[in-house]
Amino acid sequence: QQSAHAKKNGQWVQALRLLVEMAFAHVELCTITYNAAVSACEKGGQWDQALRLLVETASAHVELNTITYNAAVSACEKGSEWDQASRLLVEMAF
Repeated sequence: QQSAHAKKNGQWVQALRLLVEMAFAHVELCTITYNAAVSACEKGGQWDQALRLLVETASAHVELNTITYNAAVSACEKGSEWDQASRLLVEMAF
C-alpha cells in the first residue's frame, strides 16, 4: 500500500503523462487542464515542472489565470525558490 506522500508525489507524473496523451490525441488543452497539471506539480514538490508548464502554456497560446500563477508560486515556495516565486508575482501583476 502506498503512503499518502507517495501517491501525491506520483500524481504530478500522471498529470504530465495525461497532458502528453491529450496532445497526441489532438485534444485542445485549456487553462483548466494546465491548472490541474500545475497544481499536481505543486503538490508533488515539482517547482521546475510547474514553471516548465507555464512556458508551455505560452507556447500553446493558453491564457494563464490567478489559479495557474498561485499554484506555480506555491510550488516555488515549497521548493524554496524565492527568486522564481517573486518573479511570478511580478509577472502576475501585469
